[in-house]
Amino acid sequence: MASTPPIVLYILGKTSDGKTFRPSDWAERLAGVMSQFRPGAGQSGRHLGYSPWCVPSAIEGVNCVILHPDLRDHEVMAWDFCINFARDNGLQVVEKGPPS
Repeated sequence: MASTPPIVLYILGKTSDGKTFRPSDWAERLAGVMSQFRPGAGQSGRHLGYSPWCVPSAIEGVNCVILHPDLRDHEVMAWDFCINFARDNGLQVVEKGPPS
């Protein structure tokens, strides 16, 4: 029996009225803040990288952040921070299957 893939959230760099959100590197900044939240223990001596639960990306030329529900399960305050960031800035949030 196949398991259902988790629903992920895409925070889009478009406001509810269709304007492009600025600054242009907002997705990398948000994902950078969330980089400490990741599966497993801290990894000493490794280069910095994004968490697999909060990844900057782009869809059809629009910057976005992909939020995986495991972030919410691991640290609900980090999840809430991202959701509140989107809400406070009037950003569009879309639910989809995981990126392919």
